[in-house]
Amino acid sequence: MIKILKYSFYDLMRSRWSYVYFAFYLVLGFVLLFLNNDVNKAVITLMNIIIVLTPLIATVFGVMYYYNSKEFTELLLAQPIKRSTIFMGQYLGISISLTLSLVLGLGIPFLLYGLFLSAAVFDFALLLAVGSLLNFIFVALAFNIALSNENKIKGFGYAILLWLFMAVIYDGIFLISLVIFNEYPLDRLALFATMLNPIDLSRILILLKLDISALLGYTGAVFKTFFGTRLGFFLSISIMVLWVLLPVWRMRLKLKKKDF
Repeated sequence: MIKILKYSFYDLMRSRWSYVYFAFYLVLGFVLLFLNNDVNKAVITLMNIIIVLTPLIATVFGVMYYYNSKEFTELLLAQPIKRSTIFMGQYLGISISLTLSLVLGLGIPFLLYGLFLSAAVFDFALLLAVGSLLNFIFVALAFNIALSNENKIKGFGYAILLWLFMAVIYDGIFLISLVIFNEYPLDRLALFATMLNPIDLSRILILLKLDISALLGYTGAVFKTFFGTRLGFFLSISIMVLWVLLPVWRMRLKLKKKDF
């Protein structure tokens, strides 16, 4: 698996899109840290960009890599190598390369501005950790979609629809539900609905750490009321990790049954 991971990692590192992705975050980091004297404001701005853009990039890269390397993968499958070894190596290679572009792209400006000695270093580290988890989550979801659809156009369509649903449509449906059923106690439903969306969960996770009540929103306020800041923080982290493990587990099950 290590050899396949290295191949996938170096293959993506040679891609110009990886450098574009890295350069985008590098420029974004420099611009935001230059314009904002308050690092917390920069973290909030970066959060709003990362929790929307990172899942999109991870989903598109995951689906694109699966379909583009399909012939090579089939050649590997003809060898005495376990299916799970091949696909887990590819999955980890893509996830790690995307995470490296994100961490270096935002980390270099942070280091050059000398902010690693400030109290905001923990908030910034959390932002990078959440972005990394989103990479691992959405690459796994993208592999699940690609494994379930042989048609490339259909696979890309479902992948974009998944991101659109998680990033935009889900919140809209949830807010409409709150308005329609505002006479009913919806606190527990709000908690459950938040856990079903890793993008919402990552937003709450960062805002709980920053302790900015005005930006938490209804679901974040409910989260803080039920669990408190510290327990809510650790619970959010645990559910995000679960969001990584479940798609990977489902991918391994799919691999056992799939006819290549």
